[in-house]
Amino acid sequence: MKQAPPPFEDPAAWIRETVRDFVAGSPANTLGDDSGEPSWGPPLVGFSRGDDPLYAQFKSDIGPFLWTPLEAFEQGYPDGDAAAGDLAVISYVLPQTAATRADQRRETGVPSERWTRSRHFGEIFNEELRRHLAEVLKKAGIPAAAPALSPLFDYRMSDRLGLASNWSERHAAYASGLGTFGLSDGLITARGKAMRCGSVVARIAIAPTPRPYKTHTDWCLYYARGTCGVCISRCPVGAITREGHDKAGCFKYIRGVTAVHARKILGIDATPCGLCQVAIPCESRNPLETTPAPRPRATTDSP
Repeated sequence: MKQAPPPFEDPAAWIRETVRDFVAGSPANTLGDDSGEPSWGPPLVGFSRGDDPLYAQFKSDIGPFLWTPLEAFEQGYPDGDAAAGDLAVISYVLPQTAATRADQRRETGVPSERWTRSRHFGEIFNEELRRHLAEVLKKAGIPAAAPALSPLFDYRMSDRLGLASNWSERHAAYASGLGTFGLSDGLITARGKAMRCGSVVARIAIAPTPRPYKTHTDWCLYYARGTCGVCISRCPVGAITREGHDKAGCFKYIRGVTAVHARKILGIDATPCGLCQVAIPCESRNPLETTPAPRPRATTDSP
């Protein structure tokens, strides 16, 4: 199977428009009530190459179970002849709305109803978006697969990092120039940390999005400047400290408290929390773009 030529002059612009139109126009982008209120605001879209060395690095860091883009693509095309360099990873970010973030900021123990709805109904929409984008590409003659929709998508225990999925949407977003990680392990994007993300791997040539950062923590105030750490106080169980994110403690609280809360208030099976994603400097932006660097302290040698 040869790599399909794009049926358009600017495939990146066409894909961005496809994602944005679906987010703006799909009735599935909803909080699942009668308000007609969407789960997600306007998306961000980025691209990375299937042979980007970062993906091999992720696999080395997380565990051999983590798929590279080629391995993820082969879940849908096991008999294909694609090489990693033939592939592009299309990643997108779905930002929480201002109304959902405002509700969530008022909470300190369990997530707000809007946030809980976005975690459940918004993720249903995210699945629809992954599926829609892959189908649009296929109809254009471009083989495509959404790794998170594969029946083999699952979670494993990483020796170094604890529970981890075999395809990471956040790592794909980082590789695709959309953001860097924070103290809580959340991804800080140009629209902030209050978001979810998704991706599709396609056999298409697209120039990768430039990464406007050098390391995986560049946009976190704590790592970049030694300041902030506000997400520490936002976690109701102390699962975030200056040493990082206690994934086991976080998982236990979500399964034992917030998932029970979701069933109680809405009768749904969901795993919401996200308290550490709001009421923080990186809630809805990259905080380094608008936060001035601290002035150097005076020393005995200062004039």
